[in-house]
Amino acid sequence: MNNLLKLEQGQARLVADDPWVLVRDEVPDGAALILPLASYAPGHGVWLGPDDEVEQLQPWLATLPLIALDFPSFRDGRAYSQAYLLRTRMGWRGELRAIGDVLRDQLSHMRQCGFDAFAVRADKSAEDALKGLAGMSVQYGRSVIEPRPLFRRR
Repeated sequence: MNNLLKLEQGQARLVADDPWVLVRDEVPDGAALILPLASYAPGHGVWLGPDDEVEQLQPWLATLPLIALDFPSFRDGRAYSQAYLLRTRMGWRGELRAIGDVLRDQLSHMRQCGFDAFAVRADKSAEDALKGLAGMSVQYGRSVIEPRPLFRRR
């Protein structure tokens, strides 16, 4: 994937050598694949669309190498809820990647919901998007990465 940002130990970095190929149409030979839920096969990553139920992943959670959640447009925020459910209710600790219409302005909120990898839209600068992860140092409300609200942290 082009323009991939990844959080490792709380630090954001650009990933130039991402081995994963997001499969939307054709399947390339010999690649690490991220397959749509309807085509999932063991040993590959899986991506969910906004209409997919995260609970469908329960049988494979222990063996999945990666889960990607699709943002088909900037206005569609259902993947935020999917990410939150995967992290809090289902206990997913592996890579959770945002794909689709992923823009700099969304990255801080995506991080708060549990995403730790971001496939920035191909027509945008990944270097510029990195700044979106460094924008806010304090969040008032609770989140996946900080479950206590600000008034409880004082």
